[in-house]
Amino acid sequence: MIKGERVSEGRSVPRHSTRPPQAVLDPATKSIIGLLQRDGRRPYSEIAEVVGLPEEDVVERVRRLTEAGVIQITAVTDPLQLGFARQAMVGLRVEHDEVKAVAAALAEIHEVVYVVLTAGGFELIAEVIGNSDAHLLEIVARIKPLPGVTSLHTFLYLELEKQVYTWGTR
Repeated sequence: MIKGERVSEGRSVPRHSTRPPQAVLDPATKSIIGLLQRDGRRPYSEIAEVVGLPEEDVVERVRRLTEAGVIQITAVTDPLQLGFARQAMVGLRVEHDEVKAVAAALAEIHEVVYVVLTAGGFELIAEVIGNSDAHLLEIVARIKPLPGVTSLHTFLYLELEKQVYTWGTR
Protein backbone atom coordinates (compact mmCIF):
# COMPACT_ATOMS: atom_id res chain seq x y z
CA MET A 1 0.00 0.00 0.00
CA ILE A 2 1.27 3.49 -0.87
CA LYS A 3 1.38 6.29 1.73
CA GLY A 4 -1.93 8.14 1.54
CA GLU A 5 -3.71 5.27 -0.22
CA ARG A 6 -7.35 4.78 0.79
CA VAL A 7 -8.59 1.64 2.47
CA SER A 8 -12.16 0.37 2.25
CA GLU A 9 -13.41 2.48 5.19
CA GLY A 10 -12.20 5.60 3.35
CA ARG A 11 -9.43 6.29 5.91
CA SER A 12 -5.97 7.17 4.72
CA VAL A 13 -3.28 4.79 5.91
CA PRO A 14 0.28 6.11 6.08
CA ARG A 15 2.98 3.60 5.17
CA HIS A 16 6.12 3.38 7.30
CA SER A 17 5.13 6.59 9.06
CA THR A 18 6.34 7.68 12.46
CA ARG A 19 3.51 10.21 12.71
CA PRO A 20 0.80 9.89 15.32
CA PRO A 21 -2.44 8.26 14.13
CA GLN A 22 -4.48 10.45 11.83
CA ALA A 23 -7.05 12.77 13.33
CA VAL A 24 -10.71 11.96 12.73
CA LEU A 25 -11.93 14.06 9.81
CA ASP A 26 -15.63 14.42 10.57
CA PRO A 27 -17.68 17.18 8.88
CA ALA A 28 -17.01 19.71 11.67
CA THR A 29 -13.26 19.10 11.52
CA LYS A 30 -13.29 19.42 7.74
CA SER A 31 -15.12 22.75 8.12
CA ILE A 32 -12.46 23.92 10.57
CA ILE A 33 -9.74 22.99 8.06
CA GLY A 34 -11.55 24.81 5.26
CA LEU A 35 -11.91 27.97 7.34
CA LEU A 36 -8.24 27.89 8.32
CA GLN A 37 -7.22 27.32 4.69
CA ARG A 38 -8.95 30.56 3.75
CA ASP A 39 -7.53 32.48 6.74
CA GLY A 40 -5.11 30.82 9.14
CA ARG A 41 -5.40 33.83 11.47
CA ARG A 42 -9.14 33.50 11.91
CA PRO A 43 -9.97 33.52 15.65
CA TYR A 44 -11.03 30.19 17.11
CA SER A 45 -14.09 31.91 18.58
CA GLU A 46 -15.30 32.80 15.06
CA ILE A 47 -14.56 29.30 13.80
CA ALA A 48 -16.48 27.82 16.75
CA GLU A 49 -19.47 29.99 15.91
CA VAL A 50 -19.46 28.95 12.24
CA VAL A 51 -19.11 25.21 12.89
CA GLY A 52 -21.37 25.14 15.96
CA LEU A 53 -18.85 23.84 18.50
CA PRO A 54 -17.53 25.27 21.75
CA GLU A 55 -14.30 27.22 21.25
CA GLU A 56 -12.40 24.74 23.46
CA ASP A 57 -13.38 21.92 21.08
CA VAL A 58 -12.06 23.89 18.09
CA VAL A 59 -8.78 24.56 19.91
CA GLU A 60 -8.42 20.86 20.74
CA ARG A 61 -9.24 19.72 17.20
CA VAL A 62 -6.71 22.14 15.70
CA ARG A 63 -4.09 20.91 18.19
CA ARG A 64 -4.75 17.27 17.22
CA LEU A 65 -4.71 18.10 13.50
CA THR A 66 -1.39 19.91 13.90
CA GLU A 67 0.20 17.15 15.99
CA ALA A 68 -0.98 14.50 13.50
CA GLY A 69 0.61 16.43 10.63
CA VAL A 70 -2.74 16.95 8.88
CA ILE A 71 -2.35 20.75 8.94
CA GLN A 72 0.31 23.39 9.43
CA ILE A 73 -0.59 26.97 10.22
CA THR A 74 2.07 29.22 8.76
CA ALA A 75 2.58 32.36 6.68
CA VAL A 76 2.89 31.36 3.03
CA THR A 77 5.26 33.74 1.28
CA ASP A 78 6.68 34.48 -2.14
CA PRO A 79 10.40 33.77 -1.61
CA LEU A 80 11.36 35.96 -4.59
CA GLN A 81 9.81 38.98 -2.87
CA LEU A 82 11.62 38.18 0.40
CA GLY A 83 15.09 38.41 -1.06
CA PHE A 84 15.59 34.80 -2.13
CA ALA A 85 16.66 35.71 -5.65
CA ARG A 86 16.49 32.18 -7.04
CA GLN A 87 13.85 29.52 -6.73
CA ALA A 88 13.78 26.37 -8.85
CA MET A 89 12.17 22.99 -9.22
CA VAL A 90 14.65 20.18 -9.73
CA GLY A 91 13.56 16.99 -11.47
CA LEU A 92 15.71 14.00 -10.55
CA ARG A 93 16.12 10.68 -12.26
CA VAL A 94 17.13 8.14 -9.64
CA GLU A 95 18.01 4.46 -9.58
CA HIS A 96 14.85 2.59 -8.57
CA ASP A 97 16.15 1.11 -5.33
CA GLU A 98 17.59 4.46 -4.20
CA VAL A 99 14.48 6.68 -4.50
CA LYS A 100 13.61 6.75 -0.79
CA ALA A 101 17.25 7.25 0.25
CA VAL A 102 17.69 10.14 -2.18
CA ALA A 103 14.38 11.68 -1.04
CA ALA A 104 15.56 11.49 2.58
CA ALA A 105 18.94 13.04 1.66
CA LEU A 106 17.19 15.88 -0.19
CA ALA A 107 14.93 16.50 2.80
CA GLU A 108 18.06 17.08 4.92
CA ILE A 109 19.27 19.95 2.71
CA HIS A 110 18.14 23.23 4.27
CA GLU A 111 17.49 25.00 0.96
CA VAL A 112 15.28 22.14 -0.28
CA VAL A 113 11.76 23.07 0.81
CA TYR A 114 9.67 20.45 -0.99
CA VAL A 115 10.35 16.84 -2.01
CA VAL A 116 7.89 14.55 -3.75
CA LEU A 117 8.13 11.09 -5.32
CA THR A 118 6.57 11.15 -8.77
CA ALA A 119 5.52 8.98 -11.68
CA GLY A 120 6.56 9.98 -15.17
CA GLY A 121 9.76 11.58 -16.41
CA PHE A 122 11.35 11.98 -12.98
CA GLU A 123 11.37 9.80 -9.90
CA LEU A 124 11.66 12.82 -7.58
CA ILE A 125 10.92 16.51 -7.75
CA ALA A 126 12.44 18.95 -5.27
CA GLU A 127 11.87 22.67 -4.85
CA VAL A 128 14.93 24.68 -3.87
CA ILE A 129 15.37 28.28 -2.74
CA GLY A 130 18.65 30.19 -3.04
CA ASN A 131 20.01 33.68 -2.46
CA SER A 132 21.69 34.03 -5.86
CA ASP A 133 22.62 32.20 -9.04
CA ALA A 134 25.86 31.13 -7.35
CA HIS A 135 23.95 29.79 -4.33
CA LEU A 136 21.56 27.86 -6.59
CA LEU A 137 24.54 26.41 -8.44
CA GLU A 138 26.06 25.34 -5.11
CA ILE A 139 22.80 23.64 -4.07
CA VAL A 140 22.61 21.73 -7.36
CA ALA A 141 26.27 20.77 -6.96
CA ARG A 142 25.38 19.20 -3.58
CA ILE A 143 22.42 17.30 -5.03
CA LYS A 144 24.08 15.93 -8.19
CA PRO A 145 26.55 13.55 -6.47
CA LEU A 146 24.01 11.97 -4.11
CA PRO A 147 24.26 8.17 -4.42
CA GLY A 148 21.54 6.94 -6.78
CA VAL A 149 21.02 10.20 -8.71
CA THR A 150 21.54 9.47 -12.41
CA SER A 151 20.56 12.90 -13.76
CA LEU A 152 18.77 16.10 -12.85
CA HIS A 153 17.05 18.92 -14.64
CA THR A 154 16.60 22.37 -13.13
CA PHE A 155 13.53 24.49 -13.82
CA LEU A 156 14.37 28.06 -12.79
CA TYR A 157 11.42 30.13 -11.55
CA LEU A 158 11.10 33.55 -13.18
CA GLU A 159 7.86 34.75 -11.59
CA LEU A 160 5.28 33.30 -9.24
CA GLU A 161 1.92 33.40 -11.03
CA LYS A 162 -0.26 31.37 -8.66
CA GLN A 163 0.18 29.75 -5.27
CA VAL A 164 -2.94 28.66 -3.37
CA TYR A 165 -3.64 26.27 -0.54
CA THR A 166 -7.43 26.49 -0.38
CA TRP A 167 -8.28 23.21 -2.11
CA GLY A 168 -10.63 22.16 0.69
CA THR A 169 -11.15 18.64 2.03
CA ARG A 170 -12.75 15.46 0.75
